[in-house]
Amino acid sequence: MKDILYKEGWLNIKTDPAIDFVKEIKYLKEKKNVVLLAHYYQTNDIQDVADYIGDSLGLAQEAKKTKADIILFAGVHFMAETAKILNPGKKVLIPDLNAGCSLADSCPPKEFKAFKEAHKDHIVISYINCTAEIKALSDIICTSSNALAIVESLPKDQKIIFAPDKNLGAYISKKTGREMVLWNGACMVHELFDLEKLLNLKIKHPDAEVIAHPECEAKILDYADFIGSTTALLNYSKKSKNKKFIVVTETGILYQMQKNSPEKTFIPAPPDNSCACNECPYMKRNTLEKIYIALKYEEPEIRMENTLMEKSLQPILRMLELSEKLV
Repeated sequence: MKDILYKEGWLNIKTDPAIDFVKEIKYLKEKKNVVLLAHYYQTNDIQDVADYIGDSLGLAQEAKKTKADIILFAGVHFMAETAKILNPGKKVLIPDLNAGCSLADSCPPKEFKAFKEAHKDHIVISYINCTAEIKALSDIICTSSNALAIVESLPKDQKIIFAPDKNLGAYISKKTGREMVLWNGACMVHELFDLEKLLNLKIKHPDAEVIAHPECEAKILDYADFIGSTTALLNYSKKSKNKKFIVVTETGILYQMQKNSPEKTFIPAPPDNSCACNECPYMKRNTLEKIYIALKYEEPEIRMENTLMEKSLQPILRMLELSEKLV
């Protein structure tokens, strides 16, 4: 079926415009024992129908412990891959196979393997935003939530390659004072923020705190009042006594921020383009219609070779084990 019906990464099936997708998705989830995992950067309607919403670490932890027969991952491809690696016996679906990741794409496995071989005495810590092939070449996986703690947990004389995000790596290096060999990769969304526009926004809103994701460039982070993972930004905005925030990350998180703190104001930081907001085009490929189709036909399914899953599993498990110890 997939060879005939896939169109631009999703099943080319016409749906009745009168279908209540939310109602049907809830019905199919219950009927087929499905857990719907969604990243904070998904659209509001997808977040509302999800069983769990989180960042990469939370989603990986949730995928590992789920009792569902089917996992539908409303996120990007590497996230669904991670869920499959952690659950090789389960069916893992993704609404759109072309929901990729610019950061993952910035680290081709062949080139990275050569890079690793040129630094044989280094341990490899890879950000979870990478392909399964890169995970298989890594010693430990990390997320923006635990990267700092994982690096600090290693002996100070341990040489480290940090991949694929150079901005997160540079931030961790600055925080720990440790020199790391950084792969030259980055997220297209987090590199689009414009410093001049951000400073003008700060002048316009002097009472606003700037909260930023560490995937942003150093010149942006230098002006942040708080830096943290997506979940950390959400929690900070909830606990802070401040009433106004300039949010420097993908705009999908603003929905949960506003739901948790309806009395506060959240302003998306401006990118270096003509848009008013900064959205990940890959995250936004997923729609309620595609989720409905994926649940109904149980396609597109994440399929991976057993050898690759086995090799990439160990560094993920090491991350999860370290995360539990470091809490």
